Amino acid sequence: QVQLVESGGGLVQPGGSMRLSCAASGIDFKTYDMGWYRQGPGYQREMVALINRLGTERYIDSVKGRFTISREIARNTVYLQMNSLKPEDTAVYWCNAKQPWTSGTGSWGQGTQVTVSS
Repeated sequence: QVQLVESGGGLVQPGGSMRLSCAASGIDFKTYDMGWYRQGPGYQREMVALINRLGTERYIDSVKGRFTISREIARNTVYLQMNSLKPEDTAVYWCNAKQPWTSGTGSWGQGTQVTVSS
């Protein structure tokens, strides 16, 4: 039974920073790719950042240099550090966990709202 719980969202001003956390349970954490996805108003869901089982990171172009994904294996937790936030970053953010050899879209958390506004 996989459970993912996101936290850390809220309201932040443009240019500000915020850190999202995703606590995972019910999985062998080291065998999973972990990612952050988001969907804003009028937009399709997109993958923001990914860290695979080997620790390799990937980002969409719009967040490169501003966002950093990391993992703390001892706590089964993945983080998304977001700096220099823009109004365009406003979205619901979800944590995702998936073993690369399995089909489907993996497991999802409940989501956390991030609102960037002055």
